[in-house]
This record gives sequence, structure tokens and C-alpha cells, in this order.
Amino acid sequence: MPLFKTITVDERTKVFIWKVEESFDELSEGIYLTPHCRRRVDGMKSEIHRRGFMSIRHLMAEAGYVDEDLYYDDLGKPHLVDEKYISITHSFNFTAIIVSDDHVGIDVEKQREKILKIANKFTPLDEYHTLANEEALIRKLTIVWGAKESVYKLLAEPGLAFLQHINVTDFDFDDKKTTAHVRYKDIDSWFDIDFLEFENFTCVYAKTSDKKSD
Repeated sequence: MPLFKTITVDERTKVFIWKVEESFDELSEGIYLTPHCRRRVDGMKSEIHRRGFMSIRHLMAEAGYVDEDLYYDDLGKPHLVDEKYISITHSFNFTAIIVSDDHVGIDVEKQREKILKIANKFTPLDEYHTLANEEALIRKLTIVWGAKESVYKLLAEPGLAFLQHINVTDFDFDDKKTTAHVRYKDIDSWFDIDFLEFENFTCVYAKTSDKKSD
């Protein structure tokens, strides 16, 4: 079973990443789904989505959970019955979860040229004029998108906009971390952002920061 990576962020938080290489039948072995989730996966038309769904149940098992331990609220945000926090993501053949005692969010994205076409919808492009080439720009934009997506998942606040309300502090690739700030309605908060790159994919995860707003 290809558990791709486990990251101990701190004593309260762990990340689990899966590389989906098995068939749906192989991934189904040893996994019990609730009737609701069985209907969900049976209704999926995409085979990679079906396999991704099952791989996430294996990631949950790595974290000590079964399908019955997971439920979703009216906004579609996942929760665990023991009141720990969980966030879930999938992109092509990679899936990931983050489990923590703190509010968290996670995103995995494939690094694709497509992001150049939508960049101005989620970040001011003029901030990236110093990047050496298109590949570097794609990498950086993917991290920024992942950071904003992770914060969005963490907050689950209707109306929160990537471009207007979430600002990601500039960073170097070697930093492997940055921060993000959200100012929206009564929210004025900072978030710690960590990222890693592998096999032309980017994984970004966010936690509430101790940093105080000015």
C-alpha cells in the first residue's frame, strides 16, 4: 500500500499523503463504508475519484480512524467524532489528510500551466515579476493557490474571497513555509503555512497562527 509520506508537523498535528496506484477493488479490501458513503462512491463516475475516495479511508486508518468517525456539516466541511480537526484533499493520483487538535486545512495540487490563466482571479500577478521563468511562476502560483485553498477550508466562511480577503506573505521556495492573513467581516487572523513539492505536485497545509494582527 503506497502511503507516500507521513509528516509530524508538531505534537498536535500530522499529515498523511497517499499515492494512488492500486485498483478500486484493491483499495476496497479491509475498508468498511457507511451506507451513505457507499452510495456516494457508487455514484461516482470517475474511476480516479472512486479510487481517491477509498485511499482517503486508508489515510484515515493510518491516523486511527474508520469511515464512521467522519461526518460533514452543512457547509461540506469534514469533522471527526472525537472533535479533532481534519481536512481532506485529492488531486489526480495523490490524496492527503491533516489531523490536528487545532483548526487546519490542506490542499494538494498538480503543477500545471493552466494556473497561469486563472492567476489574476486569486492573486495580484505583479507581485511575481522577479521570477526567473514560467516553471518557477507555475510553482509559486500553485503554492499561493494551495495556501489560500487551505485557509479557506480551515475557515469554511461563506463569501470569503481568495483575491480580496486572503493575503499570502511572499516567500522563497527554500523556505518551505510562509504565513497568510485574512481580513473579512469579524476575522482578522494570521495562519502558518507549510508546503512541500513532489513529482510535479504541491502540498500546502495551514494552521491558525499565534501571530497577532497589527
